[in-house]
Amino acid sequence: MTHKSTDVPVAMDAPEGAVTPLSLTMVGDLLARSRDSARKRMLQKLHSSHDALSHRMFNAMQPGTYIMPHRHLDPPKDETVLVMAGSVLFIQFSDAGDIEKTLLLQPGTENFGIDVAPHVYHTYIPLKQDTLIFETKTGPYTQEHDKNVPDWAPREGSPEAEPYLLNMIKSLAEQANAAVDQVAAKEEDSA
Repeated sequence: MTHKSTDVPVAMDAPEGAVTPLSLTMVGDLLARSRDSARKRMLQKLHSSHDALSHRMFNAMQPGTYIMPHRHLDPPKDETVLVMAGSVLFIQFSDAGDIEKTLLLQPGTENFGIDVAPHVYHTYIPLKQDTLIFETKTGPYTQEHDKNVPDWAPREGSPEAEPYLLNMIKSLAEQANAAVDQVAAKEEDSA
């Protein structure tokens, strides 16, 4: 069993300098740190300041990490995510917390990323170990205004967070299995 450290930071500071190589070494180290993180994810910031108008970062994630459903409405911030490695399930919610849409994002496929408007409640679930995304978001960053988290979404680290995530995954799996069963039944009827 791998020891998970609670002393691991949630984000790595941006490298210094006017030009930053985006290297396999950088993301390899980030993925390793995400494996050791109690949160099962780690950010590598590329923007040098919270005040930057454009925030760019790599986000290394492991299955089981909980990203609170959220939106970026106050102030409005667009968010763009490109999946560099692994696999991510994007989930869009209604204002009441119902799942409205899911989209599988994987590199080398039709849907390898997503652009999300500020008013959309959403989350991401990594489906494969060592999932890596590149994310851009409008700045500046302040912790109290970065994410608008709805009342129906458990807060990260709360006792309700893990059961909420597991129930959401279970519900989505049941929906997928039901859809497969429907297709199989239609194929049998047409045969």
